[in-house]
Amino acid sequence: MDRMLYVAMSGAKETMIAQANNSNNLANANAPGFLADLQQFRSMPVFGDGFPTRAYGLSERPGTDFTHGDQVQTGRDLDVAIAGNGWFAVQARDGGEAYSRRGDLNLDVNGLLTTGNGLPVIGNGGPIAIPPAEKLDIAPDGTISIVPLGQSSVGIAVIDRIKMVNPAIDQMVKGKDGLLRMRDGNPAEADGSMRLNSGAFEGSNVNIVNAMVDMIELSRRYEMQVKMMQTAKAMDESSTRIMRVG
Repeated sequence: MDRMLYVAMSGAKETMIAQANNSNNLANANAPGFLADLQQFRSMPVFGDGFPTRAYGLSERPGTDFTHGDQVQTGRDLDVAIAGNGWFAVQARDGGEAYSRRGDLNLDVNGLLTTGNGLPVIGNGGPIAIPPAEKLDIAPDGTISIVPLGQSSVGIAVIDRIKMVNPAIDQMVKGKDGLLRMRDGNPAEADGSMRLNSGAFEGSNVNIVNAMVDMIELSRRYEMQVKMMQTAKAMDESSTRIMRVG
């Protein structure tokens, strides 16, 4: 009974981990530029004294779904979306360079250009700072130009250019903060051939219908594992009663 109970218990535990991953995807279904985490189960033999006659379920994240989300048209000057493959360079919370496709940009109180979740966008020389301006424009190649405050439209000034990169996907890894980084830890080289679409941002690539179906499937799988544990308990109690006869 203890072996049956262990297998059922491990299955229930790994199902809970998979459900947490799926719930995180669902929670970010409306987050711009979010990339869904993939999930899979594997059967793993239990090694110990003797031959591995038992197996338990293992939940793991084999990787990230790199498909592009739909572009949401807003007409807003600060909303930009990458046309095709590639990433914006942003400054992560730890101060290092990371990459994202989130293009709902804003200006904070200090004039820094940030993503919708407050991460500074990196340009040619680091985080991009925008002085007070009458108008701001982001060109398809990422060049940021402004009409300075109090100036006419003929006094356009070029401020910086958004750093965009396009390394191979197998060279990148997604961190716990949802940002992509290079596997070797070095910053990626800027790609000057990349282009932006203005007045739109890329939405999440989470398929809500599939995620809901997975949530129901995982819930039923968890219930099945719990039922197996209850069955093991009932069988153990029956065996105890039989041993007490006589």
